[in-house]
Amino acid sequence: MSAIEIRQATVEDSGLILRFVTELAIYEKAENEVIATVADIKNSLFGPDSATKAVICNLNNEPIGFAVYFFNYSTWLGQHGLYLEDLYVSPEYRSVGAGKALLKHLANIAMSKNCGRFEWSVLDWNEPAIQFYQSIGAKPQDEWVGYRLTGSALEEFANS
Repeated sequence: MSAIEIRQATVEDSGLILRFVTELAIYEKAENEVIATVADIKNSLFGPDSATKAVICNLNNEPIGFAVYFFNYSTWLGQHGLYLEDLYVSPEYRSVGAGKALLKHLANIAMSKNCGRFEWSVLDWNEPAIQFYQSIGAKPQDEWVGYRLTGSALEEFANS
């Protein structure tokens, strides 16, 4: 019988996490946007000031996926929330329940931390993911539009 296990990532997983990040970016047709290095992953996920966490999904002791998350805050609820930054399962393992196991693991973390929300974003063309998320009861939040400052625009604004 197959055994899915979710464990907290460690600094030794930095290369594995970067590999999964790159595979996810390829799937999302954005491979050229991954500029992170193993050292970046080590410093940003496992450094002393990190507020971000990661988990690794194993099947029969083989890593098949990961999730990266952090806690945010809702002033309206007066509670923290858990924000899922990335979730990825290698394509050949997408029918074994690994994605659902990762989400349930994170939902349990959110509940244990008294979070009022568990949120994430999905690309609007990723129909398999959308259908999967809706099958577990997740609802799209179409009234909010995400905005982003990055690169030179972020630098210019900060220095203005």
